[in-house]
Amino acid sequence: MPIISRFFGIIIYVFWREHVPPHFHAKYGDDEITVEIKTGKVNGNMSSRALKMIREWRKLHKAELLEDWKLAEQKKALFPIKPLE
Repeated sequence: MPIISRFFGIIIYVFWREHVPPHFHAKYGDDEITVEIKTGKVNGNMSSRALKMIREWRKLHKAELLEDWKLAEQKKALFPIKPLE
């Protein structure tokens, strides 16, 4: 599970053996969600505070997330993405 970013206790990662559509996983405490990179659609449950930060981070880093997704499909090392500040 390559971790690509961490901020405010939230861990963002992408698996190498994944399925489409392009998405990432986010974990905060015991909660875990998946977020579609292009649309922002969320699957799973998470606190509204954490979810708001994750959505903001996705918007800021959408292009980088798609680049990492392409690398993951090729089973190559992913680049870290700047955390939300």
